[in-house]
Amino acid sequence: MKKNILLALLTVLLLSSCGEYNKLLKSTDYEYKYEAAKTYFAQGKYNRSATLLNELITILKGTDKAEESLYMLAMSYYNQKDYVTAAHTFMTYFNTYPRGQYTELSRFHAGKALYMDSPEARLDQSGTYQAIQQLQLFLEYFPESSKKQEAQDMMFELQDKLVRKELLSARLYYNLGNYLGNNYLSCVITAQNALREYPYTQYREELSILVLRSRYEMANHSVEERRDERYRETIDEYYAFRNEFPESKYLREAERIFKDSVKEIEEEKED
Repeated sequence: MKKNILLALLTVLLLSSCGEYNKLLKSTDYEYKYEAAKTYFAQGKYNRSATLLNELITILKGTDKAEESLYMLAMSYYNQKDYVTAAHTFMTYFNTYPRGQYTELSRFHAGKALYMDSPEARLDQSGTYQAIQQLQLFLEYFPESSKKQEAQDMMFELQDKLVRKELLSARLYYNLGNYLGNNYLSCVITAQNALREYPYTQYREELSILVLRSRYEMANHSVEERRDERYRETIDEYYAFRNEFPESKYLREAERIFKDSVKEIEEEKED
């Protein structure tokens, strides 16, 4: 015990001297290197800590220091904001030590690292799906964790990002209209899929009005034998929208669509 304390104190003193880090990189005293890595980690010098730990991981494998060194390496990457490498290292940790001392934290930080790396909604969302998966696994393994709420909040935020991507696609389809095909139908399908998959999204109202608008435009541009049917579908969509969003900011627009659709059906009957 005294030996370890003296070694740690000596390490702190040595690391404060100029050029000691370069000597460390060449040293074959792995116990000293390990203490140095821990000291650098405690000082917030995560790049130096990661460099030393990367060398030590294989050497320390099978020892009582292996588990802690792997977790510290993952946290060093995380604190440097190298989130992809951090997530991979956290996963290596909990796959290697499924009942380890840091397994709960590693599962949590694997998901959080991928959450931090998740791109904006307009870009490919493969990383977002992976982040959600890791956070779901964390909650399954540790349902009573003190970090449960934070993990859930991150998942909801990531899911909303996925919905926003679908919303952007639905908007684009609607704006394209009949350019090179029936983009209104693509808007309806995209929006309805998002509503079905993420029923509690904050974008539900806008997705729903896009469906109503697209139904109406499809009716307007429909061939004569399909017009009546499509206006009736628009009216059904209007009632569903009004029932769900009775105070919607889009209600005046929805009412106009409804009245126009009823009028078109009545004119069709007269003809």
